Amino acid sequence: MKRYSTERKQSVIEKMMPPMNTPISRLSEDTGISDVTLYHWRKQARARGLVVPGDGRNPESWSAEDKFSVVLETASMNESELSAYCRQKGLYVEQIQSWRQSCIDGNESGVERERAVKAQTREDKRRIKSLERELRRKEKALAEAAALLILRKKAQAIWGEDEDA
Repeated sequence: MKRYSTERKQSVIEKMMPPMNTPISRLSEDTGISDVTLYHWRKQARARGLVVPGDGRNPESWSAEDKFSVVLETASMNESELSAYCRQKGLYVEQIQSWRQSCIDGNESGVERERAVKAQTREDKRRIKSLERELRRKEKALAEAAALLILRKKAQAIWGEDEDA
C-alpha cells in the first residue's frame, strides 16, 4: 500500500472541492493516484464535514447531502462572509438561499403544508371565478358588437348607402 503525504492528500482533496470540482477519473489520470484511493479520501473528507462533490457536476446537480452541508456551513455567516465563501467555492448566494429554503420547506409539518395548499386552492378558485366573470363580460360585448354590425348591414341593404357618411 502506497503512503501519501498529508500535504499531497490535502492538495488533491482541494481539487475535488468547489470551485474546481475536478472529477475523480481526471484526478486519477493527472496525479497517478488510483481512483479507489481518491474515492476513499473523498469519503473521509465528507465524514469530516467538507463539501466534496468531486464529480465535475455543476452545483445544482449536487446531492442533497452536499447542498445541506453547504447550508449548514453558511448558516451563521453574515453577508460579506457568505459572499467570500461563494467566491471561494464557485457558488452563487442565490443558490445557497434557494437550498436553505428547500431545507425549510422539507421540514414543514403536514398541517402547515396542508394549510398552504388550501390557501393556494382558495386563491386559485377566486382567480378562476374572476377570469370567468371577465370572459362572460367580453363575450356579451362581442355578441352586442356582432348584432350591431348585422343590423347595420341589414339597414344598408334595405335603405341603401348612407349619404351623410
